[in-house]
Amino acid sequence: MILRGKVVSGIGVAKIWVTKIKDIFDKNVGIELFPGTLNVKLNEGYEVIPNFVIAPKEYGGTQNVFVQNCNIKNDITGEIQKAFIVRAEKNAKKIGDHDTDIVEIVSDINFREKYNLKDDDFISIEIF
Repeated sequence: MILRGKVVSGIGVAKIWVTKIKDIFDKNVGIELFPGTLNVKLNEGYEVIPNFVIAPKEYGGTQNVFVQNCNIKNDITGEIQKAFIVRAEKNAKKIGDHDTDIVEIVSDINFREKYNLKDDDFISIEIF
């Protein structure tokens, strides 16, 4: 499945939460996360089907974090980057900071810097 959306600015709190879950990612998938997310606005809501779930007790939070494998394709350069969609349980229930048409992407890179992305640039997300 391929999702397509445009890059949008977040609300600025992801750095805190990514820092809390980075050790779990290192242990589970062997990557050290960049402390932030790339937010992508889709044309419609998307239900994350997690490959794994991070429980609140694992990172000191209050809700589950759903994690789904994906690849990001930069539509300008064609480069592909291994990444993960992360969604807080509150957002999945549509009572959080984002509706389900926003996906937050984490990886071991800063997408905006590496691919020179800015708000309103389009990217493709391959779900597998």
